[in-house]
Amino acid sequence: MARCDEGYRCQVCGGDVESILDSDLYLAYILGEIPLHHLHTLSECHIRCNPARAQYIVDESFPSVECTSLFDKRSLDRDYVSQRENEVTRAWRRLQAIPRLGLSVPEYPLSVTPDH
Repeated sequence: MARCDEGYRCQVCGGDVESILDSDLYLAYILGEIPLHHLHTLSECHIRCNPARAQYIVDESFPSVECTSLFDKRSLDRDYVSQRENEVTRAWRRLQAIPRLGLSVPEYPLSVTPDH
């Protein structure tokens, strides 16, 4: 069965990633960490199922995630953590806004400088 017939399964928990709003793959794309032409070839997971990235989302609407691996932000440089929290939170907010922005997929990624 083709992947499109199976839907998008989380490679971590096995559940369906039912919405782009919960997609770690699209969050990485918005951050500029993966190119557009790789979206259809990479594995998917829920944002919360990737605590190494999810721990950097700092927003009232997103329950905090604790990372207990080597990538735990509590053991990293404060300046790096602050910068990463800003980047990932901004990307997550963009991801949440995608349905109402009316953008095409190539327009999803954030610009290099923050929107004002």
